[in-house]
Parts: sequence; C-alpha cells; structure tokens
Amino acid sequence: MNERELLITAAKAADDKRAEDMIVLNMKGISLVADYFLICHGNSDKQVQAIAREMKNKAEEHGYDVNRMEGFDEAKWVLVDMGNVVAHVFHRDERSYYNLERLWGDAPIENVESEIQ
Repeated sequence: MNERELLITAAKAADDKRAEDMIVLNMKGISLVADYFLICHGNSDKQVQAIAREMKNKAEEHGYDVNRMEGFDEAKWVLVDMGNVVAHVFHRDERSYYNLERLWGDAPIENVESEIQ
C-alpha cells in the first residue's frame, strides 16, 4: 500500500465513525513531518477515541505500523502518526481553538471525498 492508499484507509475509518468536517492537507514540500495531514473532529470524548482507534486498527490491518498515538486518554486532540500520514482527531470544542487549517493555510487541500464512498 502506498501513502495515498494509507490516507484513503484512514479517511474511510474516520468516515465510518462519523467524523465531522474532514479535511486533508497535502503537506508535500511544506512539512518534513508528513506528506498528508488528515484533520477531523468528533462531538464527544468517546467519538474522538472511536475515530482514532478505528484509524489505528485499519492501518494495522493493511500492514502499516502506527508509530504512535498521543492524547487518546484525554480525547481532546488525538494525534495518530502513521508515518507519511498524520491524523489529527479533535474534540469539536478544541478544533477551532487550534485551527490547524489556518496554521497550515499554504497547504493545498486534497479532495478524498469520492475515494471514500
């Protein structure tokens, strides 16, 4: 599986757990950390945890190691590091505060909607 397939796998996992306002930033040439940032949010602590857990499980099912998952217990901002794809799963109340989309505003937005249906 290549990084695009991993991105779609993670996006489908988030969609399966009803993540809201999902956006994918193409970080190639902008960040040395990852090629893609997947940003979404859940409406409760339990939903945030379910989204992050599903991403981790689906990535591992497809043969990818999840390097780390941070913030899971607090469920306010869970970072799921899958190498070239880093997912940021926010609690609804925290997302606007951190506003990663504005912080990385020079990154092009990737359309993955048609690939996750």
